[in-house]
Amino acid sequence: MSAHLSWLEAAVIGALQGVAELFPVSSLGHSILLPAVIGGSWARDLDVTAKDSPYLAFVVGLHVATALAMIVYFWRDWVRILTGLVTSVRDRRVATDDQRLAWMLVLATIPVGLAGLVLDQLFRTLLAKPVPTAAFLVANGILLIAVEQLARRRAATAPAAPAAPARSLDAPTVRLDAPTQVLRGGSVGVAAAPTAEEQADSRLARLPLLTAVLIGAAQILALLPGISRSGATIGAGLLSRLSHEDAARFAFLLATPVILAAGVLKLPELFGPAGDGIRGQVLLGSVLSGVGAYVSVRFLTRYFEHRSMRPFGVYCIVAGAACLAWFSLS
Repeated sequence: MSAHLSWLEAAVIGALQGVAELFPVSSLGHSILLPAVIGGSWARDLDVTAKDSPYLAFVVGLHVATALAMIVYFWRDWVRILTGLVTSVRDRRVATDDQRLAWMLVLATIPVGLAGLVLDQLFRTLLAKPVPTAAFLVANGILLIAVEQLARRRAATAPAAPAAPARSLDAPTVRLDAPTQVLRGGSVGVAAAPTAEEQADSRLARLPLLTAVLIGAAQILALLPGISRSGATIGAGLLSRLSHEDAARFAFLLATPVILAAGVLKLPELFGPAGDGIRGQVLLGSVLSGVGAYVSVRFLTRYFEHRSMRPFGVYCIVAGAACLAWFSLS
């Protein structure tokens, strides 16, 4: 294949990567299936299995823009988490929620990092073809729906929380556990309440370490084209009795260093012969990927406050089955 990538192809795939990477629908799967369905020059130019193809490097390179968008969205959280990691190393202890969460993210990233180094090339070479990818997309949809059903059953069988004691409507409310701080002059005041993000990270920091590592290891499934990284980790979080909101937040935090590392490893290829003639297209695709990722993570963090992955599961089953039917008739 010639090292060719049209501006339209770069724009479409860039935007698709940014959106599909965070939605539980598999960005790699869509990056393989869309060109195959369109056919023609798209199928020739955008074939990840073609020898000396720059397309895979282009797609993975877009991960850098996706990761940067996530870092921008979660920048306050990453400042807290990285500060926790630095202070933990400096003090040689793990005492705060931020320190514990930082080490959980480090350790939970190791399994997928090692698996990616060993298995990525094998999986992308053997399985990154339209028919297997469509089949894996169907499997992804089935897994999303099955996980949601299991999570609902667990929630239904969980013991009910004890009812709060009755309180007179005119009785003043006093929080004895409210954090306090010493003000100037020696007076004592109530410290600022933790933000919703800090409360969520505090809940995540209470996860058993092995559970956190297993949730992170679920990202290994995303090496299979058609299986979603975010879907796998959110599903693992739900099965670990996290709420949808907390599971999605943990999935996005876990994905950021993995996505960034994958992109950085592929970027040198785009600065070599594989990138000749397409660097402008790569820049366009990266900008659209970053914008798409930022909009997506902003939407999904709110979506999962009250909704589930079932609609995405139905979509994956329908889209994957439709692709299989199309390929069989083509």
